[in-house]
Amino acid sequence: MKVKKFIIFFVLISFLLVSCNQDEISNQKIEPQSENALYLGTVVDISIYDEVDKDIFKTLFKEIEDIENKMSLNIKTSEVNKINENSGNDFVKVSEDTFNVIKKGKEYSSLTKGHFDISIGPLVELWQIGTENAKVPNKEEIKNALALINYENIELNEEEMKVKLKKQNMKLDLGGIAKGYAADKLAKTLKENDINHAIINLGGNVLALGSKPDGSPWKIGVQNPFEPRGKHVAIASVENKTVVSSGVYERNFTENGKLYHHILNPFTGFPVDNNLESVTIIADSSFDADGLSTGIFALGLIDGLEFVETLDGIDAVFITDKKEVYISSDIKKNIEMTNNEFKLAN
Repeated sequence: MKVKKFIIFFVLISFLLVSCNQDEISNQKIEPQSENALYLGTVVDISIYDEVDKDIFKTLFKEIEDIENKMSLNIKTSEVNKINENSGNDFVKVSEDTFNVIKKGKEYSSLTKGHFDISIGPLVELWQIGTENAKVPNKEEIKNALALINYENIELNEEEMKVKLKKQNMKLDLGGIAKGYAADKLAKTLKENDINHAIINLGGNVLALGSKPDGSPWKIGVQNPFEPRGKHVAIASVENKTVVSSGVYERNFTENGKLYHHILNPFTGFPVDNNLESVTIIADSSFDADGLSTGIFALGLIDGLEFVETLDGIDAVFITDKKEVYISSDIKKNIEMTNNEFKLAN
């Protein structure tokens, strides 16, 4: 159920007029200061719409690099890899960042009744979806991997910031939550530097800081899951919100004529099959949105929508394989449908 939410959204940002004073409006268009880099397995793009020293980007990218070095499975010396290497044996002392992400990840795993589970590493490693080695495992391999997946076997020592996996060969995979944590941390740094208008995009995990400089909402396009990047189904008007999506189209492969996608079911060992194409989460916290998007997708339309309605500050847009769109109640007024091929079903 590891989810790398590559660029599922695009940001529709028009040039804005700036008030010089109460009697005069400047016609000067504001160009954002933007920089991007590759971290956490995706393109990180940051656009700032305030006057700012460009050195701020060095600070921001250093923060992301630090998170990657601690939590990436692709970095041999990462703290997560150290935890995995010691599974079934010893506690591993980790940084506050890594401990907080694992603790919250365990909470989300419990909240979604295991449909999102940060101990899914063995299953993700088995399928290798998104790599050139992707394949359908045999039944015995899946059975062995499933026996290792259980978030309740993650033991936390909060006083000493230590983590232990109770079973040997268990593996944590924070790919479905680390980007959300990083986005919130970057937003905090921007605010501390008096930056109030910005877009942080971690491969489709979009955080809209504040509003546009003219006070109007940001416009975030919800990707059409049946079309190439940049084609949207709807537009969300948001301020101080994050927009995160999980979809079957993001990473997949075909074997013997059947498509297999990367959102894995930790109970069956196979990709989730529930007639959903994508789920978009709109929330105050990117950490929350990232951690919940996969589990809500895996719950399916009926249970997922019902679950979302019980959560404060969490909204969702569901798109089915029949091009039906379901929107949770609190966000409906902020969603504008833009593609008449899709039917608003609720």
